[in-house]
Amino acid sequence: MLALYLRDVRMGIRAGGGALTGVLFFLAVIVTIPFGVGPDLNLLARIGPAILWIGALLASLLGLDRLFQADREDGSLDLLVLNSDRHMLALTVFVKCLAHWTASVLPLVIAAPLLGLLMNMSLLGIGAAALTLLVGTPAIVFIGAAGAAVTVALQRGGLLISVLVLPLVIPVLIFGVTASYGAVNDPDPFTPPFMILCALSMFLAVIGPLAAAVALRSGTD
Repeated sequence: MLALYLRDVRMGIRAGGGALTGVLFFLAVIVTIPFGVGPDLNLLARIGPAILWIGALLASLLGLDRLFQADREDGSLDLLVLNSDRHMLALTVFVKCLAHWTASVLPLVIAAPLLGLLMNMSLLGIGAAALTLLVGTPAIVFIGAAGAAVTVALQRGGLLISVLVLPLVIPVLIFGVTASYGAVNDPDPFTPPFMILCALSMFLAVIGPLAAAVALRSGTD
């Protein structure tokens, strides 16, 4: 599993620009917001956590179509499906999700504090947004794994993955933004939505790989 993780991290970094593509897309989203809402620094600071989360969410969806595509093209995906039972295949998917998150999504979390400065956010707000992204973005990848497994046999299934996954990640977005706002607004709580966000990531860490394993096995059958 460690060898699989390291292999997928290397492939994720090399394929299609890897982390750089996601970070550049993230930057493009953040930079264009002031042109739309105007140069009001107070407004930018208020909506900053939501913009960071939306940008990170959209950037996280970019490379999901590559999660199983390389394995399908070289035939290793069929070997994994045929030579593994359902639980072992789910564990393999879990490891691949961790590798994808490390290569493609973790750089977005690292870039978020710098981009938060562009939104005139306070240091506390930047820290809270980065922490919620660190905890919540794995949930997006685990949900995306199920969508990638459903569309792996389709040509150019990237857009279809986004259509399938986007409605399912709305709860993650809601609790991530709510926790980020709660850290900087005294009446609003931080801990309850943050704990729910953690619970969503842990729950989806189990359900997402299992659903992806079922979809992969059904596609092979």
